[in-house]
Amino acid sequence: MKKFSFLFQFMENPKTIGAILPSSSFLGDKMIEKIDFTEANYIVEYGPGTGVFTDKLLSKRNGKTIILLVENNMKFYAMLKERYKGHDNIYIKYGSAENIETYLQEYHIPYADYVISGLPFSSLPKKISWEIIDNTTKILKDNGLFITFQYTKCKKAFIKQFFAKLEITREFRNWPPAYIFSCTVANKHAEEIVDVKNTNC
Repeated sequence: MKKFSFLFQFMENPKTIGAILPSSSFLGDKMIEKIDFTEANYIVEYGPGTGVFTDKLLSKRNGKTIILLVENNMKFYAMLKERYKGHDNIYIKYGSAENIETYLQEYHIPYADYVISGLPFSSLPKKISWEIIDNTTKILKDNGLFITFQYTKCKKAFIKQFFAKLEITREFRNWPPAYIFSCTVANKHAEEIVDVKNTNC
């Protein structure tokens, strides 16, 4: 049922969904392996979809960790609201990740230790991608991590502009196989960053 729903939403919204199937459990494990759940106070997830990564976060977090999900697909949003209605310290926001600063203020969240993203930056407009990542660097604490996956390295140069360090691993046990980008927030403002063309595209 979950796979059918995901495929249907991809057919309706190919630019924002970005894949025909939900992420695998193996990819979910890779996406959260760098999170220190003993110390994390606030975790944000962009584009949780059917909740593959969210389930992993909830199973590992300590009880006081607050999780904020940001989903801009109404069908997935409604599904997530129903699925996690019995869980404490989880907020689900229908909206776009580019407005993340506003959402943190709304839920009285001072910063994010980690931001996990399932957004397809390869198909999103560059302006929106820029605003999402720029605003993400503003909410992350010092040495906070932005963790995203992509199906190609096409956006590596673009994403790397915003961060002091970027590490890439790969998970083949996913369809399609995925690259995981683990990005440590830079101690500088995006206005100081010079635009770099994506030569791999």
